Amino acid sequence: MSSVSLSWSELEALTDFQIDTVNGPTNAQARLRLFGRSEADVRVTLYRDNHAWCPYCQKIWLWLEEKQVPYRIEKVTMFCYGKKEDWYKAKVPSGMLPAVALDGRLVTESDDILMALEETFGPLGSGMQDSAVLKLRQLERLLFRAWCGWLCQPARWFCQEQSNHDQFVEVVAQVEAALARTSGPYFLADFSTADVIFTPYVERMNASLYYYKGYSLREKNPHLSAWFDAMESRATYRGTQSDFHTHVHDLPPQMGGCWENGEPQMLRNKDRVDNGPWQGLPDATYPEPESATAEALQRVIKHRQNIVRANPDNEDRFDQALRCALTQMMTGEICRPPADSDLGLRYLRDRINVPRDMSIYAAKRLRAALEDTAALAGDRQGPPIPIRHRRDQDPATFAMQASG
Repeated sequence: MSSVSLSWSELEALTDFQIDTVNGPTNAQARLRLFGRSEADVRVTLYRDNHAWCPYCQKIWLWLEEKQVPYRIEKVTMFCYGKKEDWYKAKVPSGMLPAVALDGRLVTESDDILMALEETFGPLGSGMQDSAVLKLRQLERLLFRAWCGWLCQPARWFCQEQSNHDQFVEVVAQVEAALARTSGPYFLADFSTADVIFTPYVERMNASLYYYKGYSLREKNPHLSAWFDAMESRATYRGTQSDFHTHVHDLPPQMGGCWENGEPQMLRNKDRVDNGPWQGLPDATYPEPESATAEALQRVIKHRQNIVRANPDNEDRFDQALRCALTQMMTGEICRPPADSDLGLRYLRDRINVPRDMSIYAAKRLRAALEDTAALAGDRQGPPIPIRHRRDQDPATFAMQASG
């Protein structure tokens, strides 16, 4: 067993991961997207949340990426993890997200934004007012309500839990039937606005029901499984896609609570999402990119000073423990961390945010390395993730720590 962790400079030499945030693949770090065009072509500014948690923001983000409309990004704090910026409330008094500035005109509400974008740049396949899309939009809202009825309503009796489950499954059967009516994997003959509309909440259903109800949406429904596979073949979607761990812990304060059913499969799923192993979860099934560990390392190195400062552990001890985890991730050599560093390592393990911080497979590799290294130091868990808010992820606090 190795007793010496690599230095930061030695670790830095192990990654050459880079991404062109402006013209390269869809990514959460971009502040400007040009798709090979010039800044003079930018007519749109998208106001979305810092953490890429907002489902309605994801809808607009994905549409712009698919249409390759040049746009700027301004990131805003969601209510659940901090104070809304005054400059944004001056633009949008309600503070709600997303918003779009289109040729200087501010548009809010995601459906209104999509229609305004269609009027300017043309529809994405079949558009918002297409009769087939209108029917699918109604079905998506029906599915959303059935999901909320099961996930967000505490069931005091088994029969009530079973009824909520059955209502959701009944609507899912309608979604399966809609997908079965096309020859391909998408909701219509070709990828379209309909798929963009379903994406944000179906992704969140997949995560939350697995964790809180023991129900795997993707594994139990073959047409939805094929739809997920097709979506994951698109670099646009992979760049906006989150993992189970991020979603199940960002949803409770957004949804007003998520209720566990306490069944054995649910408890097994919950333990796996929280503690691993993370490889093989039905949150992503496309092949792991060869760059996953290099990406994870590069992202940690870039933000390491903030990461160390934000951690509840002693800075020197956590710095060494983190380098041990990264040494193990990159070399396969086990590096014993300092005593009592298990708490700090698991604090970071629980707060990796996909896709804000890195892509899904990079996060899986980093979580695994942090957990394997923490297990060498002990079995203590970090401070629990809040369920009424997520101010542990307040970007203003993080920035203050970075500058102080």
